[in-house]
Amino acid sequence: MTKTKNRILHFSIAAILILSGVVGLKTLIASKPDLQKKRPPVPTPLARVITVKTAPHPVTITGQGTVRPIREIRLVSQVSGKIVHVSSALVNGGAFNKGDLLLRIDPADYQIAVTLARARVKDSESKHRLAIEESAVARQEWMQLRAGSDPPPLVAKEPQLAAAQAKLDADHAELKKAQLQLARTHLTAPFDGRVSDKSADIGQYVTPGQMLAVLYDTAAAEIVVPMEDRKLFWFQVPGFTPQATDGSEAEVQAQVAGRELSWPGQVVRVQGKLDEHTRMINVVVRVEQPYAVKPPLAAGLFATVKIKGRVIENAAVIPRSALRPDGTVWVVDANGRLEFRRVVVALFSTRGVVIESGLASGEKVVISSIKAVTSGMKVRRVSADGGGGS
Repeated sequence: MTKTKNRILHFSIAAILILSGVVGLKTLIASKPDLQKKRPPVPTPLARVITVKTAPHPVTITGQGTVRPIREIRLVSQVSGKIVHVSSALVNGGAFNKGDLLLRIDPADYQIAVTLARARVKDSESKHRLAIEESAVARQEWMQLRAGSDPPPLVAKEPQLAAAQAKLDADHAELKKAQLQLARTHLTAPFDGRVSDKSADIGQYVTPGQMLAVLYDTAAAEIVVPMEDRKLFWFQVPGFTPQATDGSEAEVQAQVAGRELSWPGQVVRVQGKLDEHTRMINVVVRVEQPYAVKPPLAAGLFATVKIKGRVIENAAVIPRSALRPDGTVWVVDANGRLEFRRVVVALFSTRGVVIESGLASGEKVVISSIKAVTSGMKVRRVSADGGGGS
């Protein structure tokens, strides 16, 4: 009996403990507060902004090209003979002035030809005078025999007189030709310029049409600058843009002798045809007296041309990152709301994007990217031009 009582007692105690645990667990569960579902706060996107400043903006169109002389010719002999004199300036790179003697061909044969032509002219003059006198005598004799009527042409020796006159005119022409050939033995400079190539020297025999040197004019230089068609809207080109009488001013820059130098220039015209491959318009900028300063704007240099265009009133210049692919910008208002704003782009410059209209001074423009952006969304501004954020 004792063992049985002990088992009953142990079982009773275990049951009481289990029952107490269950009751306590239920009480604990019943006293726990109900959980409420809450959405986490959505973070406000961060936007880097700049403050728009509008002001008159002078447009500058930049292009590049190679410096070329306005005039380049081949010095060619018109007569044959041996070269007996060559100027010291007639070397590659040599400079000369208009009228300078560059080269002389032996004139002896041509001087003889002039002397012979003069002798023929004297002889023809004598025969012509004789024909005049004979014609006058024949007319007098006719008038004595048959007064009141004109003598026939053969009697008055008019054919002989005409032949003598024609021979005299021909001999005069031969004299002029001989004198012209003699003058052509002296090859002089047709303008102030320089030599870019030389292919003849003293003692050499030359023939008509043979090239002796290549000369170019130094009075002015030209730079041909390929331009997109829309850029010509901003500056004046004589004979091409509307109401353009004088071309726009320009500045030509080139690196010469280790220095960056500049020369004043002017737009003078466009070339006759558009480039068929690039569809670009070749604008010609001229620089007067490129050799007036040293070092000069020499032919063959690669130059940068900055053309001064018209002024855009109330223009805004923004970074390229502020212009979106659809041609809009993101403007943040005073309440931190984002607005998609369509703007009119004038042109792209080295400073950024020049906006002609669509932005006002003081407005905040976003220059950073934002994921899942929508118009009217709330953003947190961070100034990228030195100001605070909001």
